[in-house]
Amino acid sequence: MALVNKAIDDIGMTNFQWKLFFLNGFGYAVDSLLVVAHSIANPAVQQEYGLPSPHVSGIPLASQVGLLVGAGIWGFSADIIGRRIAFNTSLFSCAIFVIIAGAMPGYISFAALVAIYSAGAGGNYILDATSYLEFLPTTHAWLVTFMALWWAIGYTVTGLLAWAFMSNFSCAPDATPQTCTRADNMGWRYLHFTCGALVLFMALARVTLIRMVQTPRWLLSQNRDAEVIKVLNKISAESKNMHHLTLEQLQAEGVVLHTDKSVWSSLRLKMHFKGLFQTRALGWSTAMILCNWFVIGMVTPLYGAFLPFYLYSRGADVGDDSNYTTWRDYAINQAAGLVGPLIAAVLIESKFIGRRGTLAIGAAITTALQFGYTQIKTPAQNLGVSAAISAASNIYYGTIYAYTPEILPSAHRATGYGLCVVLNRIGGILGVLVGSYANVETTAPLFVCAALFGLLIVLSLLLPFESRGKRSQ
Repeated sequence: MALVNKAIDDIGMTNFQWKLFFLNGFGYAVDSLLVVAHSIANPAVQQEYGLPSPHVSGIPLASQVGLLVGAGIWGFSADIIGRRIAFNTSLFSCAIFVIIAGAMPGYISFAALVAIYSAGAGGNYILDATSYLEFLPTTHAWLVTFMALWWAIGYTVTGLLAWAFMSNFSCAPDATPQTCTRADNMGWRYLHFTCGALVLFMALARVTLIRMVQTPRWLLSQNRDAEVIKVLNKISAESKNMHHLTLEQLQAEGVVLHTDKSVWSSLRLKMHFKGLFQTRALGWSTAMILCNWFVIGMVTPLYGAFLPFYLYSRGADVGDDSNYTTWRDYAINQAAGLVGPLIAAVLIESKFIGRRGTLAIGAAITTALQFGYTQIKTPAQNLGVSAAISAASNIYYGTIYAYTPEILPSAHRATGYGLCVVLNRIGGILGVLVGSYANVETTAPLFVCAALFGLLIVLSLLLPFESRGKRSQ
């Protein structure tokens, strides 16, 4: 692995890796775009069709279940069959269902389609971050954190589309299922049709603009040394810098144990999980990163999925409950989130802060702002503080998305990341249930979110490894 890492560093940054920054970034954008699309649609769908269950918000719950299934499928399979197949198929598998979801005639049928397209998108960014990191030279490892900008772009695009569609093609705020008709409530449908078309375009771009290859590190873990050299030669052909690694040098290091057995053998499947806890320090690191992801999962639906309801209720409190103002503010919130990954990309490379410090700073600022948000009184305060929360929380999110693959071992990286996201979705399901039984038009969910972000400060500082300036293995 050290020999392969040195070869990648010798080659440096090429056009191939810059293309991956955009094409892998599409996966980040799609994940956030679709998560926000259903949360934006949720109040309008509920207004038109009513809520089948008086307690459980079915659409966010369906999304979390779908995302959990998708994370398990994409994450756990990528260490077995490789990164390339999942990279090329993950977006296609959900694009068509997003479009179909916009035509659903009822609450339950729409929720079912949300679960299906969420399964297609779920775990997609696992492969995007994992495959991109495994192609990057050490000097450009910060780009994995910066790639979270695409996550914020997905939020922003959906927020702007919501401003256009939801403010102009939605039922009046006081409409009921008896008075809210399909013709008056086309905004959430237009949103899904447009988002589906964007996902389809990005899926086509990922298979036409670049020929994805298996990552050298994954090939090495499979004892496919000749293919490792072939891929490195292909990348170096796009660079003025050449590597000096030979097949004989790799073969002289011996063989990877158990690769003579089937990739589906019970021994090799178990090793992908056992390898995450192989030493005491690695086991503690894995446990702490899993805890971080679980807590994030609870925070996200509480704050994100129910924010439209909260903004609506606060708008009424300060004298403006129009669809236009509600969705204008929502779009501005998401656009403000673009600042977070930019700040994170700078902080993670700072000598006395690094990855762990950036995680703690992002969580601390978000905690303070969310406690402050419970005290807003005016429209300006509402908009300003919520926009600041979007930026601050993205400092944390952008860093955790990059730090996770950096500290997981290459041979088991997708499995470990998949396990993180599965726990994240379980936390998300719990978050939806908490929010469903709480009054989402009060400040109660925000106090819960602020407390959970406070817990993330502690969990961030308990992480044992600082990956700044170090080569991921």
